[in-house]
Amino acid sequence: MSRSPRLDLPFVLPQQAQKHLTVNDAMRRLDAIVQTAVFSASTVSEPAAARAGDLYILPPSATGARWSAMKTGALALFEDGAFVEMAPVAGQIAYVVDTGAFLLFDGASWTDRPFRPRQADHFAVNADPSDANRLTVAADSELLTHDARTPGSGDARKVINKAGSARTASVVFQSAFSGRAEIGLAGSDDLTIRVSADGSAFRDALRISAANGRVALGRAEAPVCALDVGGPVRVASYARNALPSPAGGSGQIVYVSDEAGGAVLAFSDGSVWRRVTDRAPVS
Repeated sequence: MSRSPRLDLPFVLPQQAQKHLTVNDAMRRLDAIVQTAVFSASTVSEPAAARAGDLYILPPSATGARWSAMKTGALALFEDGAFVEMAPVAGQIAYVVDTGAFLLFDGASWTDRPFRPRQADHFAVNADPSDANRLTVAADSELLTHDARTPGSGDARKVINKAGSARTASVVFQSAFSGRAEIGLAGSDDLTIRVSADGSAFRDALRISAANGRVALGRAEAPVCALDVGGPVRVASYARNALPSPAGGSGQIVYVSDEAGGAVLAFSDGSVWRRVTDRAPVS
């Protein structure tokens, strides 16, 4: 055997003349394949002004006096005034200077697959993850923003997906790790805002029906009209001389505290405020 089986390094043979040539050839090859760093894996045109030791991975359709005759994926090493071809070895890793990336030769081609981000069972920033909280971030603030680098569309949608209608997809707000408020789809497909005083018992503050968009305030039942309130409703109180303009929109309701004959609810017809008791204008 005159060469090593894996790195193809030349051996010095018994009674060989000019042994230094064989040793120097092995050193030259080691210099290229140990801690391999190439200028580029995408440069197509053979550089006109290369320096001794410059190394490239040849992309498809490489052109030039020497490169055009070399195989795609070969290492092109510049020495003694010209490029020479070197075959990479399976498992060889190369650092690519112009992209700052690593490539692996898998025996057939160069790939970045082993260096791509991979799925992780747990991930944490400035904290320890747990089985219950596999993604944990400990910080004063966190930013989720639109993609301005790829670039993306400019939109920014954050998705929380649940398995089915009876499951929960929500955001919980805690105080000392005890729940105080929850926003989301809590046990149904209705949008719900719930609050709690002790982190155990929650009550609905607002529910929006997924079926028809009706809104319920202060009640857990599905709303039966556009606004279904589970208790008394209070509107703003005004003195007669401080009433807002009725032109702001017909159908507004206010409480007039100093109306002649006593305080009364009033509604706007778009032109004047009228008492709900007799429809007479507020005076």
